[in-house]
Amino acid sequence: MAALKYIAQVAPDNGIDFEIADLSQIPFFNADTENEKSPEVVKLLEQIKSADAFIFASPEYNYSISPALKNALDWGSRIPQNQGFKGKAAAIVSSGGGLRGGRAQYHLRQVAVFLDLYVLNKPEVMFTAFDGTFDKATNELTSSHAQEKIVEQLVALKDLAERLKGPVTSKDELE
Repeated sequence: MAALKYIAQVAPDNGIDFEIADLSQIPFFNADTENEKSPEVVKLLEQIKSADAFIFASPEYNYSISPALKNALDWGSRIPQNQGFKGKAAAIVSSGGGLRGGRAQYHLRQVAVFLDLYVLNKPEVMFTAFDGTFDKATNELTSSHAQEKIVEQLVALKDLAERLKGPVTSKDELE
């Protein structure tokens, strides 16, 4: 969450509107009850549909992404015709032990194939949770190197999202 909070802090300086989706109240996806969406799920699905791009941040758990993130992606995958994710840009930020969440990133890339997301290849942003990147007392992202990588990734994601949207064409130009 510290990385997302930092992104929210620097996004406006880079011409980006950024919103963190609250996954804490999202119930586990169940196909048997998916038509009974809670207000929190409805809000999440609206956020997914309205987003131009995504930044997925996750610590690595058992070589994979966090259950909360996977659950949110499962809910989002149920939007008809994949309107939430199809053809949009995404970036990944991870943290973990020695491999800094790399296995979680690779697993998330597999999920992104099904969701038809275009995941930014470079720069990769992976942090170790144990080297001072995060302040132990406040859990804030304090490493200047990590902060620079996040801004670099944010700018690259904005560029990818704009390229995927294509040139803006007025109605008059189409006629």
